Amino acid sequence: MGKLGKHASGTLHRHLAWAEVVWPLVLEQKHPVFTLKQYHEKRDEVCRAHNVSVHAVSRGLASLLQKGLIRKDDKLYSIHYKLIPYLRLGAECKYSRAIHEIKVK
Repeated sequence: MGKLGKHASGTLHRHLAWAEVVWPLVLEQKHPVFTLKQYHEKRDEVCRAHNVSVHAVSRGLASLLQKGLIRKDDKLYSIHYKLIPYLRLGAECKYSRAIHEIKVK
C-alpha cells in the first residue's frame, strides 16, 4: 500500500473492508447480519485473491465499526439500518454512498 499517512491508510482500509468484504458478504447472504466466522471466511478469500494483508482488512473492519457503518451486538455484526434498502434491491453501495446515507438522513 506504499507510504500513506495515518488518515489516508485508515480510509483505504475502510474502503477495502467495505467494498471487498462487508458489502459483498451481505449481498451474497441477502441478509444485513453476519457472524465473525462468515466475515473471516470472506476476508481470507479476498486477501488471497488480491494479495492483501489480513491485518489491513481487519483494521478496516474496526474502523467501519467506529464510523457506524456496521455495529456489533454480542456475536453478530450488522450493517446500518439505513443501508438495508440498498441490500433489498441488491444494489451496489460504495463506501462514499454508505457514509453519506448514514450521516445525512
